[in-house]
Amino acid sequence: MPEYLAPGVFVEETSFRSKSIEGVSTTTTGFIGPTRYGPVELENELITSLGEFERTYGNRQQLVFDETGERHNYLWHAVRAFFEEGGKRLYISRVFRPTKEASYTGFNLEETVNAGEKTGYPDGHSRTSLSLNPENTEETEPRPSLLFAARYPGASGNMGVRITLRVGQNILSYDGNKVLGVGALQNRDVVLINKVWEEKGERKTSDFEFDLAQKDASGEWTFTFNATVDNKPVKAERSLSSLDVSQGKKSEVHVITATVSLLPTRDSDSSLVWNGLALDPEHNNAGAADSLTARFKHEKRTPSLNREIPLIIHPLNVTDGLDLLKLLRTQIPAGALAGETKTVGDYLTDFQSSDPQRSVDILLERGHDGTLPTEDEYKGWDVPSTTRKTGLKQFEDLEDISIVAAPGSTLNYETGPGPSVVSSLISHCERMRYRIAVLDSGNNQTLQQVREMRAKFDSSHAALYYPWIKVMDPVTRQPIVLPPSGFVAGIYARNDVRRAVYKAPANEVVTTALGFESILNTAQQEALNPEGINAFRFFEGRGLRLWGARTISSDPEWKYVNLRRYFAYLERSIDKGTQWAVFEPNGPQLWANVRRSIEDFLFNEWQSGALLGDRPDAAYFVKCDRSTMTQNDLDNGRLICLVGVAPLRPAEFVIIRIGQWTGDRK
Repeated sequence: MPEYLAPGVFVEETSFRSKSIEGVSTTTTGFIGPTRYGPVELENELITSLGEFERTYGNRQQLVFDETGERHNYLWHAVRAFFEEGGKRLYISRVFRPTKEASYTGFNLEETVNAGEKTGYPDGHSRTSLSLNPENTEETEPRPSLLFAARYPGASGNMGVRITLRVGQNILSYDGNKVLGVGALQNRDVVLINKVWEEKGERKTSDFEFDLAQKDASGEWTFTFNATVDNKPVKAERSLSSLDVSQGKKSEVHVITATVSLLPTRDSDSSLVWNGLALDPEHNNAGAADSLTARFKHEKRTPSLNREIPLIIHPLNVTDGLDLLKLLRTQIPAGALAGETKTVGDYLTDFQSSDPQRSVDILLERGHDGTLPTEDEYKGWDVPSTTRKTGLKQFEDLEDISIVAAPGSTLNYETGPGPSVVSSLISHCERMRYRIAVLDSGNNQTLQQVREMRAKFDSSHAALYYPWIKVMDPVTRQPIVLPPSGFVAGIYARNDVRRAVYKAPANEVVTTALGFESILNTAQQEALNPEGINAFRFFEGRGLRLWGARTISSDPEWKYVNLRRYFAYLERSIDKGTQWAVFEPNGPQLWANVRRSIEDFLFNEWQSGALLGDRPDAAYFVKCDRSTMTQNDLDNGRLICLVGVAPLRPAEFVIIRIGQWTGDRK
């Protein structure tokens, strides 16, 4: 209660209405399965288009598993079908199984460094290293090197990387013969210092030197460079004032930066470029690290910080930017011909050189798609000592998912991991309550086989679809058959947006289909429909349609997909819309407020045509009073509200009776 201690006028805000309940989304979908690239154990990000999916999880090319060879990229095809059929929002959980008997827990830098030049890497990450050429340093000295690795596993990580060194404009200015200052120079910039003069009208340059610019607390600049004393390498320094004009020659200072480009290995891949990267690992701009190695750093504890950057560059025995520059200068330029003797360093001091002459090409190798995922990969696990998860466990942290599917997991159903994956999907949706699993039948299944598959499961949180759908494959340019779950999830979303979640997602056209794996007639569907197997049918003049809307539940109360999905919508909407009531005083005023909130929400549902009944009191009821709660409930802090609704069921069998009528009857 407010306090009134001094005389005056007190204006207060109050509410005279009940809290409103907003309907939740029912179209957000979660797909799980193998992809060509992308994170396995990082938190999921919302995807709204096929292009977004490809930027994170790779392109449409086929997957290559060790024991099975090439296989269609079913998850890519499912994502494509989902968006083309009307889907809007999607989450992806990538599954990956290493080539050794171990669980994938992310990229391990220590194991990579120790792996050296092994012929293969079980975790699927492609790698390579770049070292200082031994001819240019003593073998007893630790050689600077760079480790390059794909951030995520997959054959798509076998990519080309180009590092291009660029020399900026002269930033040293003079006042007469004295140095005035350096503009646009930052602390720990790696610079090229040279002398310049004119001779017979021609510009001459000499005395090239590479330095590390450092600014002390007093604001004075010093330049550190590599020198040799008594045949031993040492670090020497000089001041900015030492760059004064001498013997008619002026000094110039040029900042050296690096550009990193990912070179596509396929025509369908896109290139990525990062410009203006500093060479020194400790370089920063406005307090933020902006060096080459910082931009592509591997964060062991928080790997999601650089999740959008598909490359890792890790320095070994690199103490400063001069070491990194020395390493790159000794390499042969990109595209050099056989027998090339000039190095990148030779072209770096030639201001007329081209970008390829100042570039180093690196090819990441030995990345692979692992082995065929099993039930364990689909179920997922908690990554030890972290908050990261894999598989279906990732979806447990996402409240807005309403539809879950595992496209391609039922390939070769009778001999593959399909049965256990289907069980995992069903148990996940039942545990999460407000979700439904879209189940694929197996490929090349007969009617008897799909009926045997259906007979092993019983749940109102899952629906089974048969047969597979034929489309034109953009990779092979040949017709292929795909699991129906991607198409069905898109049809669910389209149905919800155009009509409503309470309308059965059936009698809907499959817009992207060329045909079906098998053509069913009415007699065949009469054997499937009573068992809860939803069929795709071809109707002459009406096209290719989804012709079934049943769950795989034996309970007749939850026989229809739209009924299960509509109740999930109601329950989750009321769940979210009444959270305000927690810890409120548990008395008649709170009961009335909760009752009014739910009644207002259900009244809107009745008005929109979602509930059966010509009056509100015939369509629903809400009770929240002493008749629903005992004193024991009140003593234990429980508020119990009883809600009943009369939902609409689909007109699955439209029966029109026709009899003879004589014209003279009255």
